[in-house]
Amino acid sequence: MARLRNFMFVCLCALMVVPALRAEHLMIIAVNDTHSQIDPASDGKGGVARRRAIYDQLRANNPNTVLVHAGDAVQGTLFFSLYRGEVEYALMDTLGYDVIIMGNHEFDNGMEELAEHYRDIDAVKISANYEMSATPLAGLFQPYWVKAVGNKRVAFFGINVNPEGLIADTNCKNLRYRYAPGVADATARYLKEILGMDYVVMVSHIGYSSYEPTEPNDTQIIAQSHYIDMVISSHSHSTIKPGSGEDRVANADGKLIPIGQNGKSGKLVATYDLDLETGDIVYNHIPVDETWDEAASRYTAMNEWLDQYRHGVDSIMNNPVATSARFMKNSSDAAQNWVSDATMEIIKDLSGIKNIDCAIMNKGGIRTDMPKGTVTEGVIGSMFPFDNRFVVLEMPGNELIESIKLMCGRGGDAVSKELRATYNDKGELIKATLKGKKIDPNKNYIVATIDYLANGGDYMTPMTRCKRLFVDTQKYGNHMLTYVKALEAAGKKIDAKDEVRIKKN
Repeated sequence: MARLRNFMFVCLCALMVVPALRAEHLMIIAVNDTHSQIDPASDGKGGVARRRAIYDQLRANNPNTVLVHAGDAVQGTLFFSLYRGEVEYALMDTLGYDVIIMGNHEFDNGMEELAEHYRDIDAVKISANYEMSATPLAGLFQPYWVKAVGNKRVAFFGINVNPEGLIADTNCKNLRYRYAPGVADATARYLKEILGMDYVVMVSHIGYSSYEPTEPNDTQIIAQSHYIDMVISSHSHSTIKPGSGEDRVANADGKLIPIGQNGKSGKLVATYDLDLETGDIVYNHIPVDETWDEAASRYTAMNEWLDQYRHGVDSIMNNPVATSARFMKNSSDAAQNWVSDATMEIIKDLSGIKNIDCAIMNKGGIRTDMPKGTVTEGVIGSMFPFDNRFVVLEMPGNELIESIKLMCGRGGDAVSKELRATYNDKGELIKATLKGKKIDPNKNYIVATIDYLANGGDYMTPMTRCKRLFVDTQKYGNHMLTYVKALEAAGKKIDAKDEVRIKKN
């Protein structure tokens, strides 16, 4: 009997020193708004081969992974302008994405072309709030996707942006949008209470914050939800830093829900380490920089395939056409001022209408920075990649005032030097002047812009109610290229002031 007791004691001690088994984890890897940044950007960050090296290392170190792209994989560099998505979409499966959603720029070449690309992509395509049965995208999407790890199930569902005011009507015909917050809450509840999912992840392309104040955003959806466990955000180009406090938002029960986003251009890769037993999530960022170059160089076949496209891009990128007096970040007041003032000069000559009162452009249409010194054809093409045309509108003063109110509500926009406005902390217009005079709501004004805004893009609905005096037939980027070449020929440099033309009082 004593022997038996001793044997049992030894066995018990052995059990006590065996380390506890590590709980199952799911490593969620995510990027957003990579915007055709195939090679590193001008600041040396990003690059698709580097991102592949990061993905592969994470997958090698973690047995359970999910790789997500949260939309706007295209538009922003010459790779898309020249090859219309052929490069970006072909790389989706090469990089091994498990699940993807659409951004608004996926629609830039229309749904027919988009559907052709998507039919060749193995990654699961999700959208819970777009009804696409009457479009070329019919049958290509599902509302959610489930990843099973052991006895745990994690559901991913997609939420897309309202196309009205962002996507041209001709590019999303018969696409039905369902209000994002209502669909998000209902879908998450269904996944949790009916299907019994352990965790629910919302992959969203509506933005951490709202570009248009009347449109919903991800933080609002979290605040109204009881069932969402994590949000992969995109669209607003926000860099939500891990541990910043902005990476957790209280839900309807007061629980802090993790939310992440990685800026744009694929310069950061986000990881979300989900402990499937406790539900704890550790959010982190991995910089996509030169430390990954050696690993990236090993993808010989992919890089050789990309070289055939790089040749066409480089032939344009390396062709000098102008000189810039200074560096101007694409989001800066200087860049917005230069673009708007240049638009005034170009359209006066182009249209023959000399009495144009001002120009209104969209700051989001300036896609890359203006470098100091030599400016190449590729820089101009990358700054203005969109297939938009110059337009001249006859705007009643009341519609011009309404347009300025909209621009004030989102913190200003790109306008020419003739226009000035101030607004308060709530984004409400205080005062607007044109050539130093108060805008008369009963007078007609002549305004230069682009068809994207004239068609109601960026929520500029007042412009849709105005008479069109002139519509050009070429991409406006072509005219910007001709303009800077003329500056160079005249011995002038690209330059602009830093003045704020629509400012908070």
